[in-house]
Amino acid sequence: MSQTRMENELFAFIQEAVSPFHTVKAVAERLTLAGFERLQLKDEWNLKKGGAYYVIHHGTTIFAFTVGEKMDQKDSFRIGASHGDFPGFRIKPHPDIKKNGYLKLNTETYGGVNLASWMDRPLSAAGRVMLRSENVFLPKEVLVDLQEPVFIIPNIAIHLNREMNEGNKLNRQIHMLPITGMADHQEEKEGFLDWLAKRISVEKEEILGFELNIYNKDESTFVGMEKEFISAPRLDNLTSSYALTKALIEGRRESGINLAVVFDHEEIGSRTKQGAGSTLLSIVLEKVYRGLHFSREEFQSAIQEGLMMSVDVAHGYHPNYTEKYDPTNQPVLNGGVCIKEACSQSYATDGNAIAVMEQICKKEGIPYQKALNRSDMAGGGTLGSIASAMFPVRTVDLGVPLLAMHSARELMGRKDQESLERYLKAYFSIEK
Repeated sequence: MSQTRMENELFAFIQEAVSPFHTVKAVAERLTLAGFERLQLKDEWNLKKGGAYYVIHHGTTIFAFTVGEKMDQKDSFRIGASHGDFPGFRIKPHPDIKKNGYLKLNTETYGGVNLASWMDRPLSAAGRVMLRSENVFLPKEVLVDLQEPVFIIPNIAIHLNREMNEGNKLNRQIHMLPITGMADHQEEKEGFLDWLAKRISVEKEEILGFELNIYNKDESTFVGMEKEFISAPRLDNLTSSYALTKALIEGRRESGINLAVVFDHEEIGSRTKQGAGSTLLSIVLEKVYRGLHFSREEFQSAIQEGLMMSVDVAHGYHPNYTEKYDPTNQPVLNGGVCIKEACSQSYATDGNAIAVMEQICKKEGIPYQKALNRSDMAGGGTLGSIASAMFPVRTVDLGVPLLAMHSARELMGRKDQESLERYLKAYFSIEK
């Protein structure tokens, strides 16, 4: 596949994955086209060697796996884990704020948002709407993507805030509410829920609730004199979710199990029923082994040989902020996939797993680099350490380096996605 085609497919995935629900939908559609069979977590599984399957949990987490043709009870598994959520804003219930002729929406922040980066951009919303049903325990669900730019968070003019460039403190409840239209002073004038009901062709009274994320409508694009960079929304962590999906489809082994999972809620700590801090990974893998008619003891033995790649983005070296980086470990954009390490275990630093990864990269000629934080600065974390604490397998954190992480638009090296995809395909393909 040409690099341009690879990037066009990544751009298409980013455009589709505008909420955690839509991330899972985009992954599932690609798996279905590749011949994967959908399972239900509540059912008893009767799996076949050589089979390919996926299961969706609560709409925002998806597991997909393949079984080797020669799989036996002595074989173990290889896991690739990422997340499909991203920082931004979520619309609150009773969202309308009508004041001085404007209609604003009441929102709350989701995750660690770079607030200023969301100003003056065309914004839309996507997610899930819950509707009234005959069975009160089974409400109807509708996936919604408004698609068009409906909202904007306008900045204040510098004339009215002369100190803006000296540091502009933004209040999440005051300054970050999106404007969505004009409103007169009549209380009965239609608001957002009236408009939403028309968009999804239901009566307003049918809407019970919603989980709608505000997202950036900007399109992905190349940047640089030689188009060396990709600038796009949601690179954290759709780069990883797309790469894992593609690698699982293309990379097969005769023995063992390959499993890719896209979790939800990493940006708010992972400790939820569909997050990496739950028992969900263990539950799914045990069902896989039982579905292949192996015992619980054989599953537990396989854990000892298991391996997990926690695939999330890394902090790339920023040439305008050199004082923020470790003096000897400075991963640059287009320098290759990053191995993320921290002895605090905010990143899953396992020497054995890291050595496995390095040997695969050397064997396949895949560029890689090391990413560590300054010793006097706290860095971020990801799901690797959390998931491996719940499911104790050898784990390493890795991903493409970014600039402007958690901004409304982020920046990555054009070559790094190729390195990540090559590595994950090799990881899922190389036999013992």
